[in-house]
Amino acid sequence: MNSGLRTTLLMLALMLVSSVLMFAHAILLKSTPAPNEVVDGHGLPIALTFNSKVDQARSTLTLERPDHQTSRLEIRVDPSAASRLATETLNLTPGAYKVHWQVLAVDGHITRGEIAFKVK
Repeated sequence: MNSGLRTTLLMLALMLVSSVLMFAHAILLKSTPAPNEVVDGHGLPIALTFNSKVDQARSTLTLERPDHQTSRLEIRVDPSAASRLATETLNLTPGAYKVHWQVLAVDGHITRGEIAFKVK
């Protein structure tokens, strides 16, 4: 193999590896409730959609209440929606809440974040 072809193949391989690494973390694309949204607290669905598949069984959602008490939310595992975490809360009292999330992407990277919202 000549050196020009070898250099070209090496450059292509490096570009492929760097593009895979660049998209390694699961990035939150959409959430319900949306950040800073004011919602009705009765039967509130919570759904987070990411840019890649996440391990639903090893990911977590935690609800922080206005008094800063936290409770872990049960994620509904749905293999047909592998880039989404979903659950529902019942009868939230008025106040400021946060959903803390931690996801394990299928490539092994962990990403964390939070979504603040208010219940009227």
